[in-house]
Amino acid sequence: MSTEIDLSAPVIVRRETVIDAPLHRVWQLHTDVPSWPQWQPDITATQADCPLTTDTTFRWSTGGLDIESTVYEVEEPRRIVWGGPACGITGIHLWTFDVTGSAVRVRTEESWDGDPVRADIPFMRAALDQSLAAWLNHLKKAAENAS
Repeated sequence: MSTEIDLSAPVIVRRETVIDAPLHRVWQLHTDVPSWPQWQPDITATQADCPLTTDTTFRWSTGGLDIESTVYEVEEPRRIVWGGPACGITGIHLWTFDVTGSAVRVRTEESWDGDPVRADIPFMRAALDQSLAAWLNHLKKAAENAS
């Protein structure tokens, strides 16, 4: 069980954004897995016991993939790490949330390894980068538009 991304993985993507919303709102949206399809159009189904705690498992579907993730670490409301295998890809995903003035800086780092990744590293890197950019954009929009 890792609490950091795999720095030896062939694909690592890092992204960040600043969200003009309170930390508790951003954290709640991000960790309330059953609500993801309401603000994440790329996610079609979820199954989770909330709140997320260390060693809990949740399931979600995106881009035609059914994914089972395990929470490796939670430091509410500042950090969460989850990961697991999906279709031959082992992913580890780290999220951090830092208050900056009245906003929240959300940083995400994800590593991917496995035969499908090694077969086409540039494509997989681009796919992961696009996915993380979309996730952050959707989270920002949902948090800033919440009442």
